Amino acid sequence: MSMLPIASSDQVRSHGMGLARSYRRDLVRMLSLYALAAVAGLVGPWVIGQLTNDIQYKQLTVGRADVLVGALFGAAVIQSVFTFLSRRRSYVFGETVFARLREEFLGHVLGLPLSTVERAGTGDLLSRTTNDMDALSRTVRFAAPEWMVALLTAALTFVAMVIVAPLASLGVFAAVPILYLSTRRYLRYAPAGYLRERAAYATMSGTISETVDGAKTIDALRLSNRQSRRVDADLGEAYDAEMYTLALRLRWFPSVEFAYTLAVATTLLWSGILAYHHVIGIGAATADTIYAVALMDPVDRVISWLDELQVGSTSMARLIGVAFVEDDRAPTGETPVDERIEARDVRYAYREGHDVLRGVTLGLARGERVAVVGPSGAGKSTLGRLLAGVDRPRTGSVEVGGVQLVDLELDDLRGHVALVTQEHHVFIGTVADNLRLAKPDASLAELRAALEAVDALEWAEQLPEGLETELGSTGFALSPSQAQQLALARLVLVDPHTLVLDEATSLLDPRAARHLERSLSAVLAGRTVVAIAHRLHTAHDADRVAVVADGMIIELGTHEELLSSDGEYAALWASWRNDHGGDVVLQP
Repeated sequence: MSMLPIASSDQVRSHGMGLARSYRRDLVRMLSLYALAAVAGLVGPWVIGQLTNDIQYKQLTVGRADVLVGALFGAAVIQSVFTFLSRRRSYVFGETVFARLREEFLGHVLGLPLSTVERAGTGDLLSRTTNDMDALSRTVRFAAPEWMVALLTAALTFVAMVIVAPLASLGVFAAVPILYLSTRRYLRYAPAGYLRERAAYATMSGTISETVDGAKTIDALRLSNRQSRRVDADLGEAYDAEMYTLALRLRWFPSVEFAYTLAVATTLLWSGILAYHHVIGIGAATADTIYAVALMDPVDRVISWLDELQVGSTSMARLIGVAFVEDDRAPTGETPVDERIEARDVRYAYREGHDVLRGVTLGLARGERVAVVGPSGAGKSTLGRLLAGVDRPRTGSVEVGGVQLVDLELDDLRGHVALVTQEHHVFIGTVADNLRLAKPDASLAELRAALEAVDALEWAEQLPEGLETELGSTGFALSPSQAQQLALARLVLVDPHTLVLDEATSLLDPRAARHLERSLSAVLAGRTVVAIAHRLHTAHDADRVAVVADGMIIELGTHEELLSSDGEYAALWASWRNDHGGDVVLQP
């Protein structure tokens, strides 16, 4: 299983700078409001310094005290107002940027080639959509704005220290070596640690998801112990990865806290020495020491949010990495000359060196119905995917009208050939909304006709609100067979000239499936149909039958021809009839 791409640090930085440029005006407004609030907050230590000087030199009067206290009160009010406005602006800014990132990510996900998604597995994509999106949400909404604000506040506070007493402000630099060395070490190891942590979460999510989805199969094949060991191993890796990043923080945070204490202590000591030697006044020493204490709060927030920024940066690298997935098709602009589909010497492998299909050649005449049968794991579904243009063959070609399917635009391809499998999804929305995914401008009459073609109109009209009934996880729950019929109705609306049905009626009972297939026969008249099925009555009704075994077509012919040859198909037919007690309902 391959992972989806992860963006590099330079790509993340470039994307972040691009966002900053896009929202430059909003960013400047937000930081300007915070700057005004920070400047107002700097008035307090200055006032205390002035009061200290006045008391020392016995110059404090009632009028002077009233002015200074008034300035202190006014600054506090101004700081409160601008803090409120700036925080409101930062929340709006964060939500706006995050909404754009989320829309970009979803756009890239929806544009991913299906083959890429399947190779990556559901765990990786699910982890990016949930865990990484949540982590990025916290970073963009809170960490990034707070970090920039803290950085700005720290800079303004230090400038105030320099203005009040330049020499005394040098005391805070005692903390710089400790902060620099400990933070440098943390940043050296943290990115790789968080990437490992996120990857471990993705693998664990995939394993758990697959275990839940395939619980019945795992139980039937007695694979519970093996799957339990896999889950335990993934949990162990996730635990180790998280303990690694925790160890980094446990080494880093105490060093940072010590640096804060040292900065305040050295500033107090150094200011006191300077004041004792009359280099600066006691008021200046007092103000600078208070500024040093005040400086530690934004510096602490800069350091604290830096950890969150590392998590967010890692998540962002995983999210925007999806944009770097290369398209698996390169449209040439050629137009098929006819509707004939032909596969020539096709080979395909999910893993390098392990071909699933080995030199398959199959031509489909217009309007022909071909049934593909064979044992499980023979390569039938893989052949169906290639004939539908979902995957590109490793070698060989699959063409429609002389043009390779993978060289067609996706919308153009779906106008030629469509794949319907036994896996269907009911989207949140009405029955009509689900159907119009295939044809957005379809009229109500067309929707009803499509449902009627797949024997679904009767139950659809009996829903609480008919075709306007809400479906999906928040609405009316359809049965598996109804969901399958809904997917087949969408297929009728798409109206391609070639259909690949991969166990498309497997969720219906045999007699219902036969009834549905007879209804579809009338709708699909004149179209080319490739039916991959285990129910061999489909093969009986087909124009030709292709028997696939070990990645090759070992037999090809009509039902009667293959029975008379007494080969693999004849054996499959005899076995299938025996399993059904000889009572096989065939289409007249």
